Amino acid sequence: MLIIPAIDLKDGKCVRLRQGRAEDVTVFGDDPAAMGLKWQEAGAQILHVVDLDGAFSSRPQNLDSIRRLRQALSIPIELGGGIRTLDTVKAYIELGIDRLILGTVVLKDPDLAAQACAAYPGRIAFGLDAKNGLLAVEGWTETSQKTALDAARDLALLAPAAFIYTDIARDGVKKGVNIPATRALAEAVEVPVIASGGVSSLDDIRALLPLESVGVVGVITGRALYDGSLDLKEAIRVAQK
Repeated sequence: MLIIPAIDLKDGKCVRLRQGRAEDVTVFGDDPAAMGLKWQEAGAQILHVVDLDGAFSSRPQNLDSIRRLRQALSIPIELGGGIRTLDTVKAYIELGIDRLILGTVVLKDPDLAAQACAAYPGRIAFGLDAKNGLLAVEGWTETSQKTALDAARDLALLAPAAFIYTDIARDGVKKGVNIPATRALAEAVEVPVIASGGVSSLDDIRALLPLESVGVVGVITGRALYDGSLDLKEAIRVAQK
């Protein structure tokens, strides 16, 4: 199972939000490229990046930071936040981003999601972010009437590279990963699933490992790495063991 460190970008800085609230922000660094190198040197095999300003404004906002990250790192980068058009998808692919995460657009413009998957097979993932089981969109500021599970079943037909499942209530607060919901999602589809939200310690990593057998291939962690409650090297060692 991959242990995937996260860098959330806001105003060009590395930050973490609590439960997706823009007003509840903690800044962890003002040099995203240096932070990315730190995680790469600790053994990360892929980096998860979110343009938070882009997610809230529906268009890319941290291009300079993203470009510097791509130039500095040799490992793959997956990126989400504010990707609403095929032109944006193409621009990021040409920039060298390895995998793009579509969130809001998969509900609001499913045709575009289908076109992106067809144009860039293996390089488009879908972010499924849930509040009480219901999908949240527009930077988690709106909640749809569709459950993450139902959406996953429908979207699996587009053959995305992965589903990234986040329980918003646990994101940034280190309450532990929602194991039952993550398992249910992975069991419902043939698409690989990456868990996100709530990692606080090595115990959370250990609790996720049995889900490899049902298709959970990785877990994203942010705040626990930044405040030191989880050591990336040790987490990778536990996951590989």
